[in-house]
Amino acid sequence: MPNNYDAIIIGAGHNGLVTAAYLAKAGYRVLVLERRELVGGCCITEELWPGFKVSTAAYVNSLLRPEIIRDLELKKYGFEMLPRSPSSFTPFPDGRYLMMGPDKEMTHKEIAKFSANDAEAYPKYEDMLTRVADFLEPMLVETPPNPFSTSLGNLWQLAKTGWKFKGMGQDVAGEAVEILTGAARPILDRWFESDELKATIATDAVIGAFAPPSHPGTAYVLFHHVMGECNGVRGVWGYVRGGMGTVSNSIASAAKSYGAEIRTNADVGKILVKDGYAYGVALKDGTEFTAPRVISGADAHVTFVRLMDSKDLPTEFLAAINRIDYSSATVKINVAVDRPPNWKALPSDGKIGPQHHGTMHICPSQDYIERAYDDAKYGRWSQNPMIECTMATALDNTLAPEGKHIVSMFVQYAPYHLKDTTWEVEKDKFADRCFDIIEEYAPGFKSSVLHRLVIPPPDMERLWGITGGNIMQGTMSLSNMASFRPAAGYANYRTPVKGLYMCGAATHPGGGVMGACGLNAAREILRDG
Repeated sequence: MPNNYDAIIIGAGHNGLVTAAYLAKAGYRVLVLERRELVGGCCITEELWPGFKVSTAAYVNSLLRPEIIRDLELKKYGFEMLPRSPSSFTPFPDGRYLMMGPDKEMTHKEIAKFSANDAEAYPKYEDMLTRVADFLEPMLVETPPNPFSTSLGNLWQLAKTGWKFKGMGQDVAGEAVEILTGAARPILDRWFESDELKATIATDAVIGAFAPPSHPGTAYVLFHHVMGECNGVRGVWGYVRGGMGTVSNSIASAAKSYGAEIRTNADVGKILVKDGYAYGVALKDGTEFTAPRVISGADAHVTFVRLMDSKDLPTEFLAAINRIDYSSATVKINVAVDRPPNWKALPSDGKIGPQHHGTMHICPSQDYIERAYDDAKYGRWSQNPMIECTMATALDNTLAPEGKHIVSMFVQYAPYHLKDTTWEVEKDKFADRCFDIIEEYAPGFKSSVLHRLVIPPPDMERLWGITGGNIMQGTMSLSNMASFRPAAGYANYRTPVKGLYMCGAATHPGGGVMGACGLNAAREILRDG
């Protein structure tokens, strides 16, 4: 039958494409169905304005697993990383600035401008994170153990994890537990004394999270951002030549080379289930496709609540799914400009300088982040938001017309639900406030703007199908990680419905352009045969 396959994958996000590629490589007849007109989910490049190719959602990369790059030969299909150096630039209201990484000598000198003690402590802090990463990072590409299973294989996996944990030593093990469960702020306050350094690091602890650095769980979000590599160098982030869509397009090309079929403009309306088994999907236009394996790259709410009948799922499982927190407080603002930002702290007079290579933070202190969160906590967008800006065109001249640039702004906090108003009313006001703040640090920024696209959480949900606009497909807290992601007893990429699997960021190890969720899911599906 022309509409019968070995496996059907819902959603052509990068994880779904990874799963498709590995299954097709193993000889499965695979169909990928994508609601939008292009593949990639949140990992895309779009020509929003003539000549400007924008990474509309995800905008930097480091976490994409090296084994995926190798196994799928992604470089053959155009994947190329452009490492950022320096990695970050933070201007401050008093005219000073902090430039960091990956050059260790430069970073030491920069931190010493604010604190000699912090300059000495920072390499030790990095070493601590590296030792914790040596323990945790291999688990990213492993199926989490089930703490409720007494099978010999599961008990052996738990024992191995415990032995590795013991091998870290008591001090590092204590740090690891705090990173997994605690708040970022106490850790940073213990290690460092300079507000400027702590604020710069703390931004990574809250990206995509509806939480300030003082909240438990933010330490892991911080750690999540220091894992990964760029061209073999750990902890370095980079841009992808051609924009983030190149990641998805290269994976899609690999999948198609193995025989996978990818259909866009194919909006799945229902997962078909009979007698406890998934046997296919129906599009919203009524077209049906059948397969003994259905794999969802969508989040858990979309998969189990929107695409399924509740009678096909156990009550306890559905209750666990409904407990998942999708709170989001992030707005993405994509901006086309006719010149780089001219920061008062380090003027460049219209030229590209090292300050434009990495992430440009407007976040003078941890208290600044806390106060920004306070506004959102009561249903308002932050009057003084934390702003992260990147300008990939500083390193990639394929994205914009000559002399023009793209500034990607990732801004917090801005809750999904606003008190007494709507985002349709407020989103341009919010963007104007962000531009006013940048203008204070980089005079002339507002007059440089040619185009802008403002994407608050409800628009993220509408555009990319992510519940609540949550870019991680569910909060990255301890209660929803590892063996409990997406629900206790179902962290092995399987579901209560036979033949139905999950492969997106709703599964272990969570959000980010990593591909590990898709890789792990493919391994388990192939194991089932």
